[in-house]
Amino acid sequence: MGDKTLVHELKKRLKTSAAGLALATGMLFPIAAFAQDVTLTSTDGTMSLTGELMGVDNDNYVIRTALGDLRVATSSMICEGDACPSFEDVSADVAIVGSQAIGLGMMPLMMSGFAASLDADAEVTNAAAGQTLVNLIGDGGFGDEIGSYLVSATGDDEAFQALLDGEANIGMSSRRITQDEARALRAAGAGSMVSPNQERIIAVDSMVVVTHESNPVTQLTQEQLAGIFSGQITRWSEVGGPDRPINVIAHEEDSASYDYFMSFLYGEDRPDFRPQGISEDDQTMSTVMFHDRNAIGYLGYAFQRGAKPLTLVNECGIAATPDAFSAKTEEYTLSRRMYLYNRADNLDEQTQAFLDFSISQTADSVIGKSGFIDLGIARRSQDTTDARHAALSAELARYDVGFEGEVIGDMLAEMETHDRLSTTFRFRTGSSRIDERGRLDMQRLIAHLEDAPAGTAVTFVGFTDDVGAFEGNRVLAVERANAVMEELREAAGDRLANINMTTSGYGEVAPSACNVSDRGRGINRRVEVWIANTVEG
Repeated sequence: MGDKTLVHELKKRLKTSAAGLALATGMLFPIAAFAQDVTLTSTDGTMSLTGELMGVDNDNYVIRTALGDLRVATSSMICEGDACPSFEDVSADVAIVGSQAIGLGMMPLMMSGFAASLDADAEVTNAAAGQTLVNLIGDGGFGDEIGSYLVSATGDDEAFQALLDGEANIGMSSRRITQDEARALRAAGAGSMVSPNQERIIAVDSMVVVTHESNPVTQLTQEQLAGIFSGQITRWSEVGGPDRPINVIAHEEDSASYDYFMSFLYGEDRPDFRPQGISEDDQTMSTVMFHDRNAIGYLGYAFQRGAKPLTLVNECGIAATPDAFSAKTEEYTLSRRMYLYNRADNLDEQTQAFLDFSISQTADSVIGKSGFIDLGIARRSQDTTDARHAALSAELARYDVGFEGEVIGDMLAEMETHDRLSTTFRFRTGSSRIDERGRLDMQRLIAHLEDAPAGTAVTFVGFTDDVGAFEGNRVLAVERANAVMEELREAAGDRLANINMTTSGYGEVAPSACNVSDRGRGINRRVEVWIANTVEG
C-alpha cells in the first residue's frame, strides 16, 4: 500500500464528522463547537468513563470528566455516543464481520499477534461499539503500511449475510454454518463453505453459568438450572444457598448466546418467563455478576473475570466443570466451537495470510491470553487424584464379579500408567470418518508427538455409546481406535517413526455425557489419546 500511514489513510476514509476529523488529523477539535458526552468502556469491561469527548490526539481519546481532562488509549477503550469516531465509510483491505464474542473478546489480541508474526506493529483504534480498525505497519512500526483490517462485531447471523452480500472477507461465528446458509453461499459462487479451506475452527468456548463470587452455591443440576431460568425456582435457598431472591440475567432473545443456552435447557419448548435483567453482551453480563450478589447468568469462558463459575450436573449425575481441559476435549456440557469462514471466490493474499495465522500454533498463545480456549494440546494425569478415576473406582465397587467389572479394572490400571492428551477424535453422524475438528487436531497431534522423546508410547483408546451389547461395543471401540491410529500414521509418514503406537478400547465404560440424546451419544463415540508416564528405553 505504499508509504501511507494510519493517519494519512484515515484522512481519506473516515466520515467528516467532528470526531472523525479529529481522529484523522490527530488534532483536538474546538471545545465549544463539538464537545459532546460519550462513554468510554475498557475492552475488558472492567472500567467505564463518561464525559465530554474533547478530541483524539496521538491515538488517545481526550475526555473531560469531574476528575479533569483524561487521556486514554483508543486501542483499550470502546467509545459510545454520537461524537465517537465512526468507521461506516472505511474501506479496509480486509473486512471481518460477525460474532460479538470473537470480535470483542478475541480479535484485538489476535490482530496484535498476527502483526508480531509479520514483524509489524498493529495500530488499533476502537470506535463505535463493536468496531475496531487495525492498520499493520511494517518494520515494527517504522515502515510502510502493509494492510488494514476492519473488525465489526455484530452477530453470528450477520457473518453469513455479509459474506453472501460480498461485504465481508471473513465471517466470525460461534456456531457452525447452517445448511441453508451454506447452500445460499454456494449458489452465489462462494464455494463449499464446509471445506477445510473455507471453514476454520480457531478455538473452543465454554458457556459458563456464573454467580457472584460470594455465593456459596458451587453446582447446579440441569433440572435446577431449568427451574431457575423458567421462574419456577426463585430463591437461592431452594438450591442449597442463602435465603435470598435469585436475580436471573439473560441475553437478548435475538442473540446466539441466548439461543444456544435456551436450546440446551429446553430445546424448542422454551418457557414464557421474563428475567430480572437483560444483558446486551458478555461484558455487561460479567459486570452485573461482579456487583449483584443475588444474580445468576451465563457468559463465554473468556468473560468470567470476577464471576464465580458453577459446575453443572446432568440428568445422569455426571458433573461437568468449566475448565480448559474439558472444553478442549468438548466434554464440558456447554462447549461450542469458534469459527472463521471465507468465500473461495474473493480470497486475496492479505485475507489468506490472516486465516493461515488463525489456525497456527503461534496463534494458540494469543487466543489463550484473550481468555478463550485455544486448540493447543494439553496433558492431564489420570491417577487417583483424577475425577474420572474416582468415579470409575466407585463404579467398580458395584461389580463384585463379571466381565464389565474386569473391563473397568483394566481401564483403571491403564489410566494409572498413562496421562491423557486433550486431543479427542469424534466422528461425523452416521459415519466412520472423523469430523471437521478432527482433521485439524490430527495435524496438531503429529506436530506435538514429533517433538516427543524417542520411545514415547501412545495409546489410542476407543469408546462408544451404550447402544448394543457390551462386548460388541468394546470390539467396535477398538476398531475405531485402530482406524484413527492408521489414519494418523498415514498422515504423518516417517515423522513419528520413533513413537510406539498401540490401541485399546473400553466401549460404553466411562461416558462423558448421557446416552439419552443424539448429542450425548455423539460425545461418547470418541477416541482418546493417552501417553505413557515414562519413556521406554
